[in-house]
Amino acid sequence: MKTLITYFSAEGTTRKVAEELAELIQADLFEITPAEPYTKADIDWRTPDSRCNREFKENLDVPVSKKVDGFESYDTVFIGFPIWYGAAPNVVHTFCKGYDWNGKKVYAFATSGGGGLGKTVEKLMPYVSGAAVVDAKLVKKAEEVKSWLDTLG
Repeated sequence: MKTLITYFSAEGTTRKVAEELAELIQADLFEITPAEPYTKADIDWRTPDSRCNREFKENLDVPVSKKVDGFESYDTVFIGFPIWYGAAPNVVHTFCKGYDWNGKKVYAFATSGGGGLGKTVEKLMPYVSGAAVVDAKLVKKAEEVKSWLDTLG
């Protein structure tokens, strides 16, 4: 059984949780990075024409800068991200499109979201089609993800 922790972190919060979780459960770690890095202005949702708003409104793919080598060898994949517009950011969806998810257990952990998880699982499912399990949890620290995992068996 091999586990991968993937994550997109806009401001470092998700990165911290992902790194702690990878160490805690001895998993491999992979950062999802957009081909064109986000600036502070790009992720300012209060600015109507900011990049994140355009990506969301136009449902744009956000190209990623690299792929996971040997993805097929993982049976459990965690995907970490901040909640944007009630779901994962588009860059996470684009990342997921590049892989075969058949039979994999997918656990998404979101590190922010004033409105909760929103429709995170529902919106993620088409991008991880074929996954055996898809679940999500809103967390603040790695131990919460570990405890959640323990309850899942």
